[in-house]
Order: sequence, then C-alpha cells, then structure tokens
Amino acid sequence: MSAASSPLTIRTAQLYHLSGDLSPSQLEHLTRQLLVDPVVQEVSSGYLPDDAATGHIVDVFFHYGVTDTLAESVITGARMLDITTLDRVATGQRYVLDRRLSEADAHIIARSLLCNKVIQHYAFYKADFVHADDEASMGDQIEITDSANTHAPITTFPLSTMNDEQLMEVSRAGLLSLNLDEMRTIQQHYQQQGREPTDVELETLAQTWSEHCSHKTFKALISYSEVDSSGNILASETIPGLLKHYIMRATEQVRPSWLVSAFSDNAGIIRYTDEYDLAFKVETHNHPSAIEPFGGANTGVGGVIRDVMGVSARPVACTDILCFGPLETLAEELPPGVLSPRRIASGVVNGVRDYGNKMGIPTVNGAVLYHPGYIYNPLVFCGCLGILPHGSHPNNVQPGDHIVVLGGRTGRDGVHGATFSSGEMSSEINAQAGTAVQIGAPITEKKVADVIVQARDRKLYHAITDCGAGGFSSAIGEMGANSGAHIELTHAPLKYQGLAPWEIWLSEAQERMVLAVSSQNLEQLLELCAIEEVEASIIGTFTDDHRLIVTYSDQVVANMDMDFLHSGCPRRSLEAVWNIESRVDIDTVLPQNLQNITRSLSPTLLSLLRHPTLASKEEIVRRYDHEVQGATVLKPLVGKAGNGPGDAAILQPITNEQTQAAIILSNGVNPLYGRIDPYHMAVNAVDEALRNLTAVGGDITHTAILDNFCWGNSTDPQQLGMLVRAVKGCYDAVLGFGTPFISGKDSLNNEYRANGERLPVIPTLVISAVGRIDDAVQTVDMSLKTPGNLLYLIGATRNELAGSYYGEIVDQGSFAMLLPYTTVPQVDIPHAYTTMKTLGEAIRQGLVRACHDLSEGGLALAAAEMSLASLQGVTLDLRHISISTQPPQPPSDDLKEGARPDVLPVAVDIVRLFSESPSRFLVEIAPEQLGTFEKYMHVNGVEDIIYVGTVSHTDRFIVRDGEEELINLGVNELQEAWKGGNS
Repeated sequence: MSAASSPLTIRTAQLYHLSGDLSPSQLEHLTRQLLVDPVVQEVSSGYLPDDAATGHIVDVFFHYGVTDTLAESVITGARMLDITTLDRVATGQRYVLDRRLSEADAHIIARSLLCNKVIQHYAFYKADFVHADDEASMGDQIEITDSANTHAPITTFPLSTMNDEQLMEVSRAGLLSLNLDEMRTIQQHYQQQGREPTDVELETLAQTWSEHCSHKTFKALISYSEVDSSGNILASETIPGLLKHYIMRATEQVRPSWLVSAFSDNAGIIRYTDEYDLAFKVETHNHPSAIEPFGGANTGVGGVIRDVMGVSARPVACTDILCFGPLETLAEELPPGVLSPRRIASGVVNGVRDYGNKMGIPTVNGAVLYHPGYIYNPLVFCGCLGILPHGSHPNNVQPGDHIVVLGGRTGRDGVHGATFSSGEMSSEINAQAGTAVQIGAPITEKKVADVIVQARDRKLYHAITDCGAGGFSSAIGEMGANSGAHIELTHAPLKYQGLAPWEIWLSEAQERMVLAVSSQNLEQLLELCAIEEVEASIIGTFTDDHRLIVTYSDQVVANMDMDFLHSGCPRRSLEAVWNIESRVDIDTVLPQNLQNITRSLSPTLLSLLRHPTLASKEEIVRRYDHEVQGATVLKPLVGKAGNGPGDAAILQPITNEQTQAAIILSNGVNPLYGRIDPYHMAVNAVDEALRNLTAVGGDITHTAILDNFCWGNSTDPQQLGMLVRAVKGCYDAVLGFGTPFISGKDSLNNEYRANGERLPVIPTLVISAVGRIDDAVQTVDMSLKTPGNLLYLIGATRNELAGSYYGEIVDQGSFAMLLPYTTVPQVDIPHAYTTMKTLGEAIRQGLVRACHDLSEGGLALAAAEMSLASLQGVTLDLRHISISTQPPQPPSDDLKEGARPDVLPVAVDIVRLFSESPSRFLVEIAPEQLGTFEKYMHVNGVEDIIYVGTVSHTDRFIVRDGEEELINLGVNELQEAWKGGNS
C-alpha cells in the first residue's frame, strides 16, 4: 500500500435509501425524529456530491434478500410516527477513504475490511468523481426494488435414468451433501413410487438426512481398531453407534431422579426446585461464522435461545465458547475465501454481543481460545439456559391441530444452512453458500419469547419447536413424524416475493417458532400475538395419515411417506483407527540434560500470562451484558479489581420463601490434550467443567453435562478413530462422576479444502455443566480475601506436562527433551469424585474463603490469577509438593514424605508449578478454620491437602523452593502481562 507522510483518514456515514410516497414534510419529520441524533450527527439528503471531492467513496449495502434489521426498524418507527406511505427501506454504510490512497488500494480496503461479499456488495466512486445526479444508478446498486411476484416452476429430477456420476452431480450442484448410497436409496424409492422426486422432496430428504440434523456419523456402524506404530492391530471391536452405545447409554446407566428429559427435545431438562425445571442447550454455528462472522455468531445465539424457547422455557442466560486462529495471522497468508482471524474474531464477538444484549439475556460464562488449528475452521459454541415451571412443557401433537408459525417472515436467508453445515468448506462452496447465512433480528425474537411464556401458562398449544436448520421442513417434518402434516406454502408470510416453493420450505430465516394449536385455542393465541405485535399465520394442519404433503396454491409440490423421510436413510458403515504411540514409562527418572530450561521462572510465568488463550478476556467480556434481568450472583469477572476470571457463573432467577437455590454454569475445554489422546481430552474436559462448578460451591451430585464435538472429516479413519476415543472418554467420565448427559451436538466435517489439501480443525470437545447450590450465599469466588490467610493445594500433582501451555511457550528444543518423560493429564475419576464432592460441601459449610481450579498453566497460573483478582501478593513454597505416580496407583510413601526422584531440581519445580494434573484446587483458608477444614476433608477421604503458602501483606508474587527463590514479581507486572496478551 502506498505510503503517506501523515496518517490516512477515513470518515463514515449511515445511509438510508427510502422508497415511498413521502412529502417533504414527512421526510423531514421522519429524519429528525428517527434517523439522526442532532447532538453528534449531521444529515443530508441526495447523493452528497461533496464527499467525492475529499476522498474515494465506498457505499456498502446488503444483498437483496438479506435481512436488514435496521431497515425493518425504520419502517416500524415510521408507522409509529403515522407515516404509512414508506414502502421499503435499505440501509448501508458510506466510507470516505483518504484521497491519497490509490484506487487499487481503496478497492483492497473495501473488499478486505469494509464489505463481506457473502452478504454485501459495494459501490465505489473514486476521488473527484462527478455524479450526474442519476438516482437510478444508485437504486440498481442497492437492489431496493422487489423481485417479480412470481416463483420458479416446480422442478422434478429424473433420477430413475441417472448413473452414479450423474446422481452425485445432482448432490454437488444442489449443495445437498448426500453421498452415493443415499442418492441411490432415493433413486430406488422413487422408482418404486413410479415417479420422479420434486425439488421440494429432494431438498427435504437432503435436509432431514443431513449430518447436521440426523447425526449420521454418531449413528453409524463403526469398525474400530487400535494399532501400534508398525500397523499391528492390538485391539478391535464393532461399535453399533456412538450416540446410543456410549452417550445415551451412559445417561441411562446413571439416570438420577432429578433428570426430566434427555436427548428427546430441543434442550435437556433437569429439576431445579420442586416448582421449577431448568432447560439447557449448547449449539455450534461454525461454517456460517467462518464466512460471515457477525451474522453467523448472531444467529447462532438466536438459534440456541429458540431451542430453549422450544421446550417452553424462559431464557435466563447465555454462554459462549469461541475458538479463533492467532490474531496476528496476515490475510496474505490465507487461501482464497478464508477471512483473517482478527476479522472473524471481531465479527463473532460483536454478533454474540448484539443478540444477547438486545434480547435482554445475560451472557455469563464462556471461554476464548486461540490456536493455528482454528485459522481455517473457527468454532463458535453458543449456549442458553432457560427456566420453566415443572411439567409445563407440552409435547403431544394432535391430528387436526393447526400449524401456526410465529415471529419473523420467510426469505432466502438460510437456504441450505443444514446441508452447508454438514460438509467441508472451500472458496467455491463458500461462494455458493451465501444464502446459507442469516442475519438475526433479536427484538423480534424477544417479542416471540414473551408470547411463548404467556401461551405456555395459558396452555394454548399442544407442542412447539423452533425453525432452525431446515426451516419449516425440519420443524414441521419432525413435529409431524408420528402423525402427518399438510402445509400450504402460500400461507407463509414472506419478506418479499419471488421465492420458489422449495426456498420457502427450506428457508432458515430467523426468529420463527412453530406451534400445534387446537381449534378451540386458536383465537386466543392469535389475539395474544396481536397484543404483543408478533405476526402469526396458519400454514397447515397436522393429520393422521403419516404423510408429509406440501402444496403451493393447491398444487402438490411434495407428497412423502413420513417413515421413509425419517427412517429411510441408509445406515453408514465406517472404519475408525487409533494409532497408539509408544511412550517412555512415566516412572522412568527424568533426564539429567535439561540445562537449556532456564532456572529463572519469572519470564516463564509472564509468558503464560501473555498467551492469548490465557490472557485477560475483559475487553471481550465487558461487551456482554452479564447483569440484565438482575439474577446474576457470580459474574464472569470477580474480585476487588473486577477483572478476575471467575470459575463459573451463578444465577438466582427465582427467589421466594420456599427456596434460595441458585444455578451454576461452567465449562471445560482443552484441545491441546486431544492432539495426544482424545480419550484423556474428553475425561479432562468433564473434570474441568465439574472442577469449575465445585470451585464456587456447586454440588456435583446434582449436576448435568452437555457435549459438543467439533471434528474433521468423519469418513477419514484417523479422524474417526480420534472421535471414538473421545466418546469413550465421555462414557467413562459420566459413569465415574454420575453426571448424565442431557443434550449435545456434533459438528463434523470442519475442514477447509484449498489447493487440493484438506485442512481440518483441531479436534475440540466442549463440556458444559449445569448444577445448583442450595443457597446463593454459600458460594465463594477465586479472589483472595485476607492477608495472612493460608493457601492449600488440594489434589495430587503428577508429571503431566504433555499438552500443557507450558509446552506451548517454552523453548521447543528443550521441551522436546522433556516430552518423552511426561504424559498428558489423566483423571483418577474415583479420587476426583471424592475430592470434588467433599470440597464442594466444605465450601457450602463456610470453611473456604476463596477457591480456584487448577487447569491451563497449572499452579503458577492459578495463583497468579487469584493474586490479580484481588491485587494482593502471595508467597508460595513448593517444597511440600510431592510428584505423585500416575493413577490408578497411589502415591508411594517416600513421595508422600516429600522425597523426590533423582532429577534436576529444575525439572521437579517445573512439574510442581506448570503441570496441569486435573482435579486440583488452590484454596484460601482462614487460620482459625484450618483444623476444621483438614479434619472434614480427611474424614471424607481426601488425603492430598498440601500447604503451599500465604496471602501476603505486600504486592509481591513470590515463589520459592525452600530457600531458593524461583519467581519474584510485582502484582502490577503480572497485570501488565495479563492484560497485554490480546492487544
């Protein structure tokens, strides 16, 4: 880009293109009352020709058909001002770029930073451009006029005469994501019917059978084997389906009395109190967020909120776990079609903020991870918690019930979202999939949520679901799966004309819910919707003929057997392989040649604090409203400084004389472990979610968990082998901890294809936990409280540095020497369960002043974070920390007495400080309560209680090994490193 002697300038303006019969006085009134803030803005009408004299002009608008929520608000506001002649509005942004930029550079800025071609286009006018005052040219640019009031003709596909290659071309060209077996099955079905499928039928099958909607991989028959480095098969088995054989079976085996619903509805449901239930769901919105970050994340949040609304619950909290590539990755390093991580991160964070804040739902828990494995495949996990009166969710469709759609209108936005999310990405597919991205309208959804709660309490519907992936096709198809349905598409309200029937049927336009309503309740529901200004339309009827019949102007465009639709997809048979790598026995004495690892550990700790994944996320968290609704007891940021990373969120949405109970939300995720062994990644993720919940006083015996798997190509035996390992880990963790899965989601095929190379995401598993505490006042946070209080390490420290963040930030040559003599963290589940159950009880009894779980960065980072949260110093002494042997073996007696293996002291202290051994906590205990605390823990079977230091009266963070000082830093130095990590 051309250089300049002084900084380049850019000016912005909001654009409104108004269409309608407006008088000058109406235009003036509308502008002054609605469009401009006279304190900070100026307003002009017309083309603004003076802009071209000062710089290049870039005007950015949405493509026709993309939701423009600001335009919709302008029309609504105009009506409130009694201006009824405003027909259509398009909004956009004007950027006036410094005239010193070359025209080519200005275009680069427009394409790379100002406009996302998936949903937007821009008009460019170079400096000194003289406009001819021809408004028609501008109208053509923004496409404000409606399409013709027609729709494309019904298309049939002559599958009966096609060969295999032709069948797959139909799948590829239509973005159906159907494989050859599935296309052959459809071909044979319609041959038996003696006709060809319509486009509506083929699209419906593709949606219903998509990986996104039907979880084909988790239902597949899997031939699994474990092999050594020479390819020798060490073990093999046939797995009859990951979902039922592991995930669902684990829940059934531990099923507690407080479990209400698992894997049978839009969200899992557990008992909260005698009067209320909790609904929890976590979804992913990865592919859409990769190509349009704001819209993808925005509608991801909106979609998971509707999942909770779909079980008749009132949304009370949101969560988000976001995974991005390193922000310093340059755009020129990326293949075509891949947005820069910085642009993705900015858009995603703003999308999450926009939806939750506008709906008035607090975002209270989450995480942000950065890793090169997310450059091509960013991950966006969105969660929502809801509350509902116990037993208030109906789910019983009756033949004759009216099919009522509430909320937003239908457009092309979101078409092929389900099938797009089921396949890999590439620049070609991304270019075709623009309609798969939606833009949300949170104000509309807030109105719908208000209607749902009132309609639930008045028992106005028999069943409800949301229009998510697949739109009407998925919602109505699933609701009517055991009965039947007849839909007339012309009754569906449209954003604009010109949609083909299959587009209306498959559109994933946002903010829509589908209800089954009896004739006697229909009028009451419609009246309620009118009062709340929610559009409601009757688009069909549920039947008892077990057929899905869709018509358009009474012309049948689909007539399908429900059994074939929902049970006809051929079951996949897949091969999975897990390669077992040879590793030195962990009990082998550590090597003596580690001189390259520095003895001064202060720089190591500062480097950890600066790591983007571990550094402060306050800049992001502060964008989210985490206090709206007034129920948040423990917020994402805690402590005197108001910036400590809380372990879990606590909410108290209901308070009355009967209960002071509160809800706890937490999560666990560490993809670095998965690179070594996904089994241990999975068990550790469960352990971490439960640790975080325990650290604030939660009761793991009344806790449920959710799983979200994000993986690469599931037909790759190596990728699938890793997935099997992770699922096995989940199964063992559920049985060991007794915490049932109540919901989950798999997002597979997170791969980007570029130049013939497949670039898979780093395998990632997020575990979310929801639990309770009997009384919100019993909780503690992780900030230190009082100088002179004692610090105790709870849990066994083992030589577990593989996959650690210490290994990410130290000299890789030196760490490579250590790696064969260490291992990935491994959970001793029985000991972990005992520790968490007992510590949680001790916290609730008031025996603990502060508690923080040890996870990424180990003891060093946990202690530093506690110090940062309180702005208080600490003094730690490592000499009492023994390095235990691996589970399930108990620590040897000599190690219990403090003896160490014959290794360099540097290696021992590295393990003590930075090992990420699971199931550990750092707690602050008042001296007068120490005896009671120790006795309670010992009596209940917790032996690993190790004194490690005190809360200091100074502002120094000091770590010693006996007389030797390893770290001596000011709290201000810690804070400077921690807050500068994501700058």
